[in-house]
Amino acid sequence: MKLHRFHFPLVLLLVLPLLACTPSGNSESTPTSPEAEGTTVKTESWGEADGQEVSLFTLTNKNGLVAKITNWGATLVELHTKDKNGELADIVNGFESLEKWLNPGGDGKANPQYFGCTIGRYCNRIAGGKFKLDDTEYTLATNNPPNHLHGGDVGWDKKVWQGEVVDYDGGQAVKLSLTSPDGDEGYPGEVQAEVLYVLTDDDELRIEHTATTDKATPVNMTNHTYFNLAGHGNGTILDHEVKIEADRYTVFDATDIPTGEIKPVSDTVYDFTEATAVGARIDKLPPNDDTGSPGGYDQNYVLRDAKVETPALAGTFYDPKSGRVMKVLTTEVGVQFYSGNYMDGKLEGKDGKKYEKHSAFCFEPQFHPDSPNQAKFPSCILKPGETYRHVTVFKFETK
Repeated sequence: MKLHRFHFPLVLLLVLPLLACTPSGNSESTPTSPEAEGTTVKTESWGEADGQEVSLFTLTNKNGLVAKITNWGATLVELHTKDKNGELADIVNGFESLEKWLNPGGDGKANPQYFGCTIGRYCNRIAGGKFKLDDTEYTLATNNPPNHLHGGDVGWDKKVWQGEVVDYDGGQAVKLSLTSPDGDEGYPGEVQAEVLYVLTDDDELRIEHTATTDKATPVNMTNHTYFNLAGHGNGTILDHEVKIEADRYTVFDATDIPTGEIKPVSDTVYDFTEATAVGARIDKLPPNDDTGSPGGYDQNYVLRDAKVETPALAGTFYDPKSGRVMKVLTTEVGVQFYSGNYMDGKLEGKDGKKYEKHSAFCFEPQFHPDSPNQAKFPSCILKPGETYRHVTVFKFETK
């Protein structure tokens, strides 16, 4: 993060001549020119949750791309990118108001599909909701029976984070902070977590996750945004072409817990080492319900460039209709590719859109599932004095 300081007299010398030829009025009401350098952030009140104020942050870069973030769940609400004709469209699932995020189905369950949110303290599954650390066994909620999923009943995706606008590399960004107390959802240690959302003038959405702790604990954060590069709710993503930078995957049991075995993707339905349509082999996967319809992808991949300091390419997605290309770069060891199998059209999203099965995908960089119980997997244990750091970049292009 770069903080820029200016010498005050020099600034006056530069600015006073400009003021002489600037129309009078409130400068804050003047729209930012699309050609202006550096991302700007607008902040507005968006309601309350758990008695705390919730804000909506709108980031706009010089090219006109827009990302909207809320501090409820450190969630990506909207993401507007350009198609091959230069037309903007919102390409992520979500809801139009905070009230809808808190209760989209009318049953009191907040954001049950985890649209756009930050997952923590541990994303993905932990077998049986149990793990042992330093000779102590910890018990977590089994909110995805028989396993623990995405941090528990009230994970970080359902917390109100503290939000602020910060300077970043000549523009502005949004920093969100959360204190997760010792014992939160059964996890040991007090964790200080931060998420930094940066929309660059290179048309990249950069998400930086960091955390520290006062006691050894598992930490595995990710962003759970659902993408449809043709526009949210605009048909299925089965014709999206996908290329994943992974030659191996973690084998799952019937409850989506790794067996500990890691296999090559070659000659399997999980092979996306060459660009392949999502729907090309999806009918060869087992169903996730009893209707006889195909299930879909919900698979963890072992990335070739695992746990690197600088984000490395993990996947490339292309929508032939819109021409949008999304490249995903990350510092993490693995990534979960999910083809929106459990969406059923019952939730009404933004613009009155119904989110049907396979109408969006997630690509979630992370430690491997159940790492606290898998000695052969890279360790997800954060210790006092260490800093957890995970950076993911979503880069947008067209062709």
